[in-house]
Amino acid sequence: MSPLVLHAQPAVAEVTQMDLGRSGDGVELAATVKFQLPPAVQDALYKGLPVIFVEEAEVYRERWYWLDKRVGSAQRHMRLVFQPLIRRWRLTVGAGPVSGNEGGVALAQTFDTLDEALGVIRRVSGWRIANLAELEAGTQHRFEFRFRLDITQLPRPLQIGALGESDWVLAVSASKRLQPESLK
Repeated sequence: MSPLVLHAQPAVAEVTQMDLGRSGDGVELAATVKFQLPPAVQDALYKGLPVIFVEEAEVYRERWYWLDKRVGSAQRHMRLVFQPLIRRWRLTVGAGPVSGNEGGVALAQTFDTLDEALGVIRRVSGWRIANLAELEAGTQHRFEFRFRLDITQLPRPLQIGALGESDWVLAVSASKRLQPESLK
């Protein structure tokens, strides 16, 4: 009789909603990402290792004669860590890589459960990704949104072990085309 072999399935993620809106003199993104954490990532979180999620948004002006021109971009890093002594989850959100010992502007929030913290990670709302002055009237623009698990910020031994592992692959992207005049 042959032994039972289990293969891990890669994490499935999808952008279920993506809206762009006008806010003052800027363009704001609202999106919802649907995903389940792979077991290896959950295990690492419960052992107290920080896991970093990255959201990236870029705005391109489409050009027929050359490559599309990038006219705006924004990035957001979210560091999720379990604090075993107080049995709480801490989520730190910043515009650049977020670590425990670096300075910079970041927002930190604590949660009682992993599901509550993931609920915040899954929803993007009111995120300013471009200035309206950068968008040319009468031209088509492409907005791209990417969400991923960043294994490059894991401790070095885990980076080596996670390389090529489907349990550590969590990424999704979506794009939308529209005219700047059509922004609400």
